[in-house]
Amino acid sequence: MQLKSWGLYPTIHHQTHTLRCEEKLKAYISQTQSLIPFGNGRSYGDSALSEHIIYTKPYNYFLAFDEVNGILHCQSGVLLSEILELCVPKGWFLKVTPGTKLITLGGAIASDVHGKNHHVEGCFSECIQEMRLMLADGSIHTCKKGEELFYATCGGMGLTGIILDVKITLKKINSKYIQQTTIKTHNLRETFEAFEAYASKPYSVAWIDCLAKDKDLGRCLLMVGDFCDDGELDYKEKKKISIPFMFPSFALNKWSVKAFNALYYAKVRQSVSTQKVDIDTFFYPLDAVQHWNRIYGKNGFTQYQFILPKEESFEGLQEILSCIAKSGKGSFLAVLKLYGKANENFLSFPKEGYSLALDFKIDKGLFTLLEALDSIVLKYHGRIYLAKDVRVSKETFEIGYPHIETFRAFRKAHGMSDKFESLQSRRVAL
Repeated sequence: MQLKSWGLYPTIHHQTHTLRCEEKLKAYISQTQSLIPFGNGRSYGDSALSEHIIYTKPYNYFLAFDEVNGILHCQSGVLLSEILELCVPKGWFLKVTPGTKLITLGGAIASDVHGKNHHVEGCFSECIQEMRLMLADGSIHTCKKGEELFYATCGGMGLTGIILDVKITLKKINSKYIQQTTIKTHNLRETFEAFEAYASKPYSVAWIDCLAKDKDLGRCLLMVGDFCDDGELDYKEKKKISIPFMFPSFALNKWSVKAFNALYYAKVRQSVSTQKVDIDTFFYPLDAVQHWNRIYGKNGFTQYQFILPKEESFEGLQEILSCIAKSGKGSFLAVLKLYGKANENFLSFPKEGYSLALDFKIDKGLFTLLEALDSIVLKYHGRIYLAKDVRVSKETFEIGYPHIETFRAFRKAHGMSDKFESLQSRRVAL
């Protein structure tokens, strides 16, 4: 059977063990090499692809919910969307959420995901009270912050064991709505000034026109916001549209992307505007479109996400955006975010600075462009996000992660490197 990531690249033949029972999982782990957990299939790259996968999504029971203190205990296959359906009507929300709610709880931990409020709340691992894992020898361990296993697992891309269940803390809210302010900037300098001016807002994210050049380089629409306080909590998923077929590869090109970017930027007329939007519109706009990965065609796409230290972000982003604009390989999905300080996890991506994420159709010349961008990222002391990556080299990756050898040594010492493997872990020698 063939398996692909959300980016539709690469493809691997695999065998599946569905996680339903801990005893059967233990038996499977004892007799199988080169396995990796696989949740809802929303990883962009090859981090959840291997010859043998543990399919965790069916392991999705809610075990307990303390509605007074906002503490939720559930199995690792539960989707973030399922957590929202349960918790929002009761006045609770995820403290940290990425740009999709269609990932499993285990996947959120393995990638140590972050959201629009990293500068305030940090990564998803900050929400974890404790979690249970099945390790390489089949034993089950409960771990908390302060243990090496915790620091290796959060952001460890599923390479330390199979997450079974987790207790997380939630955020108290009194509305399903966000009061959103949109700031329209005309260049990169204005974009940075806007981020700093609105740094006190708990949520912020910018769409940036990555094909704009010269005086328009770095122009963006910055969206900031916070929850309303109107008591409206009747949260329900909205109807979705669907991309019914794979787009032809020529449909997405520099002219169509340039036209989209120009129209998207022009739709906001005022320099500052405010509106009330719901949770799904603010946090999960792409989730409203099923199978949106099909617009990139049969060859698929990759997301390139990097982060630069704050003091070097402006100069570095100028150079990177100029390189992308010159190449013509633009992205209509280009997301710029401001981050707070790094945590203690060995492979967590965020650190204090600015991150840019761009989706690129896989075609001739793309990987050459991304290698050029890698060089600029390293020049400005940045790093690449494993959760989105499908092609970075071992040499480029490890330069950006000072705790990489600690992670490798931990895996080897506990027999994990002989048991848990993905295409990605082999490529970057994790």
